[in-house]
Amino acid sequence: MAKQNKKRAQLPLRLNVLFLFVFLLFSLLILQLGIVQIINGEEARERVNQTENTRASISVPRGLMYDRYGQLILDNEPERSITYTPPKNGDSAKARLKIAEDLAELMVMSDDFKELEAMVRDRDKQEYWYLLNTEDANDLLTEEDLELDTSEQYQQILDYIEEAKTYDEYDWSDPDLLNVVAIKKELDQAYELSPHTIKNEDVTEEEYALISENLTRLPGIDAKIDWNRVSMYDGTFASFIGGITSSNEGIPRENQDYYLTLGYSRNDRVGTSGLEQQYESLLRGQKEIIEYTTDNRGNIVGTDTVIEGKSGNDLMLTVDIELQQALDQIVQKELKDYINQNPGENKYMEDALVAVLDPQTGDVLAMSGAHYDREENEYVDQAYRVIYDAHIPGSSIKGATVLTGYQTGVISPGTVIYDRPIRIAGTSVKQSWKQLYDVDDLRAIEQSSNVYMFEIAMRISGATYRENEPLRGFNPEGFQIMRNHFNQFGLGVETGIDLPFEATGVTGSTTGNGGLLLDFAIGQYDTYTTLQLAQYVSTIANDGYRVSPRLVKEIRQSNGNKETLGSIVESNSPTVLNRIDMDDNYIERVQQGFRRVATSGTGSSHWANSEYDVAIKTGTAQNYFYDNGIQQKTNNLTLVGYAPYDEPEVAFAIIVPRTGTGNDHNGIHHNIGNQLINTYFELKEQRDQEGIDESIIDEMASQDQE
Repeated sequence: MAKQNKKRAQLPLRLNVLFLFVFLLFSLLILQLGIVQIINGEEARERVNQTENTRASISVPRGLMYDRYGQLILDNEPERSITYTPPKNGDSAKARLKIAEDLAELMVMSDDFKELEAMVRDRDKQEYWYLLNTEDANDLLTEEDLELDTSEQYQQILDYIEEAKTYDEYDWSDPDLLNVVAIKKELDQAYELSPHTIKNEDVTEEEYALISENLTRLPGIDAKIDWNRVSMYDGTFASFIGGITSSNEGIPRENQDYYLTLGYSRNDRVGTSGLEQQYESLLRGQKEIIEYTTDNRGNIVGTDTVIEGKSGNDLMLTVDIELQQALDQIVQKELKDYINQNPGENKYMEDALVAVLDPQTGDVLAMSGAHYDREENEYVDQAYRVIYDAHIPGSSIKGATVLTGYQTGVISPGTVIYDRPIRIAGTSVKQSWKQLYDVDDLRAIEQSSNVYMFEIAMRISGATYRENEPLRGFNPEGFQIMRNHFNQFGLGVETGIDLPFEATGVTGSTTGNGGLLLDFAIGQYDTYTTLQLAQYVSTIANDGYRVSPRLVKEIRQSNGNKETLGSIVESNSPTVLNRIDMDDNYIERVQQGFRRVATSGTGSSHWANSEYDVAIKTGTAQNYFYDNGIQQKTNNLTLVGYAPYDEPEVAFAIIVPRTGTGNDHNGIHHNIGNQLINTYFELKEQRDQEGIDESIIDEMASQDQE
């Protein structure tokens, strides 16, 4: 009994201790709550209401392009645009679907059902079904699938949806449904606080107005005025102006890291070819930097412009757009007429290519390329072939061969060589177009003697010629010797034009007998582009200075006024790549030969009566190729020249590949050349009468300053 009484006495004591302990804990909790409420209340409220500042950039219009006389040739055309800017950390997929549904009531992505249908992929349909059937979709996962990470599980669900074609329970012939999904697809591509273009083509005035009126119920949606590139001369010179990506394409994926490090957004438009790509950093301008203030839920509560946007710089091109337009018409008409005069003979003929330079400065005045698309039976502009396509040039490069002969000392001005057929064992007979007998260097150029060039090549290679025997002592290094000298004129190397790419031609093998070197000497072996030939003849025209062709003369600040020009940011001065290392007399000798070609030589029937003192060199190269296993024989017709002879201001090169070899098929390059020169000097005379020259650029700039 005593033990039981003792236990009963201990129980109330323990309960009292427990109650005391609980009392102390509650006291501490109340004390802490008091401290938070009274002492730290303000700080807690600040944390709850805490905001965050995040910066984003907004693109500005690209710089414009003008021709050498201040004619606007590439403009920015304003257009209505609907954009979506996600909040900090983005919207949920269901929130984006709700926005898409609301927006679909006010606009359509396309009025054409087929276009609208093409916008929506199967994956977009799968994701739409998933959002509306999330629980059913998750039930598709197996126990094994549940061990995957979240992204892998999601992809697995989409795969199951695709296999079962469950999304086909919706009516995908309904344009309203397709419109919702197409809009949501665009919303899904947006990045937080970065404006993404949903639609910027064919946005109607009604759509623009309706969306503008309903912005309060369309979170992140905005109606803006955007811009689009537009050619002022119906696509003239478009091959070299180049193109840019659309807002949907954004920066190219293959160069994404490069552009992102430069501050681009993923949906920024960038140059992908031509001058748009070459001068991207100058044309893009300074993006406007906006600072967004967001609350702890990611909602935008304020904006502030940190850096004002600035349009891209304008480019002053060297091109004469009026000459370019006229040349395009000339080339296309001559190509069409020439093919039609004998379609059977000219069945492989497709192109006519022309490059026009100022030989003193390297200014590209015009580049034209007409192409006959035989499948579509239409003639199209493919001027890029002037710098992309390389062809065997024929005798037009003989000026370089003669100058190489001078430089290497194997001939000198006045050297006479006996023109007769050359018969090398194992090689077909090599001869001139007719036997010319004794010819010196001037007559060799004037009458286009092949044999004279053969002798130069054989002497350079150290070979001894005996009829019907192999060349004795032939040194294959002769190829490299001649090519090194040809390179000085721009043949076989990059011209240095300010474009992202240019071809340099194909270099033939140096193996085999010396006959191939003889072919090289008359332009029947290595291939060159039209622009390379234009640089080559320009180097001869300007006394041996090889100048890099340039398309952009000046970079000017954009001033928002298309009638005047901004101040100069950068001036691209002519770049002399090299000077031909030889006596001036040598170059003058070849210049005389080129002049005689026009007055009394192989081109005299087409050029002797020209009033512009033209110097030229003609070329006809045999172009063999196989079609369906059968060898076909065609000719490449080439012509290089410059004018006036005494003070050259325009140089040109023309290549017309794969012409027929029948009756009188040697005139198209001369027809193009004559019309080109006539047009150039007629435009010059017309501008002189109107008082227009390149000084007009300075006048336009001074008007802006006033």
